[in-house]
Amino acid sequence: MSTVSKALNDYPDVAPETKQRVQEAARSLGYRPNVIAQRLQSRRTGTLGFVICYGGDSISDPLFNELLISMLDAAARRQYDLLVSGCPSGTSRPAAYERMIKTGRVDGFILDGTDRQDDRTAYLCQEGFPFVAFGRTDQNLDFPYVDVDGCAGVRQAVQHLIDLGHRRIAFIGLPSFSFCAYDRRQGYEAALEANGLPLETDLIVEVEAGSEENGYSAMIQLLELSHPPTAVMVSSDLMAIGALRAAQERGVTVGHDLALIGFDDISLAAYTHPPLTTLRQPMQEIGQRLVDMLVCLLEDRPLPERHVILPPPLVIRQSSGETRGGP
Repeated sequence: MSTVSKALNDYPDVAPETKQRVQEAARSLGYRPNVIAQRLQSRRTGTLGFVICYGGDSISDPLFNELLISMLDAAARRQYDLLVSGCPSGTSRPAAYERMIKTGRVDGFILDGTDRQDDRTAYLCQEGFPFVAFGRTDQNLDFPYVDVDGCAGVRQAVQHLIDLGHRRIAFIGLPSFSFCAYDRRQGYEAALEANGLPLETDLIVEVEAGSEENGYSAMIQLLELSHPPTAVMVSSDLMAIGALRAAQERGVTVGHDLALIGFDDISLAAYTHPPLTTLRQPMQEIGQRLVDMLVCLLEDRPLPERHVILPPPLVIRQSSGETRGGP
């Protein structure tokens, strides 16, 4: 491939000053690449696939929408399309990918929300079809991924609660077959163990989906204990918002009587009452990285990093309260 072609296609192995000169010259001449001809020659569709395995509240989650918009933007800037397809809950997930592969509709896939034993990663690795994932698995498979270090993040958040003087700390999480759910619970357990605190099963509530309703119900369950917690770590902001409402309806002042921390830092988290302490997932960066990694694979360029794990910063707001005077 010529230097001019590489510069026009924004390849990283072209010197920035050379790339700028070539692109400025192309603009001045009104040059536009013939995308259809390029794709026919390369036998590619120029389309990335993203299958939404929907059910529960996944599509309405603002964090999911932020990720999708980020990927759409990144794909467009790379002159790729993002084809979004659906897979209803309860149907075969690999079958949705197989259909798109056999009909030649996409060049590669972006996966979201991996399970510890994920049938999609197993199928795509077996087929040798290009993909990247937002999330890890427990499988002995090597594939490119971007993930957030949920274990380290939750451990940091729970340590913050312990440093404030809390000793009876509850956890509201999601089913442990999900890798991110399992990872976050591991962080909770690790923080307790590191501080010599017992793991009390009555303080752990696992719900089916990360909705406000499930967070509400889980908090009611915790507040009805004979010895309720003084702090709660919640696996998602939506659940934390539901938990916040449950506490308020029971006359519990969050930030004073009860400390509460979420995970995600959705835009609404800063506007709850009180504002929610949470762990931030950098969704814009994640979407950008996922698309860039897949495009690198499709264009036979080396990946700068094959496995990316990003730290989720702890954003401290009023819901976690101040230092307690006693146990």
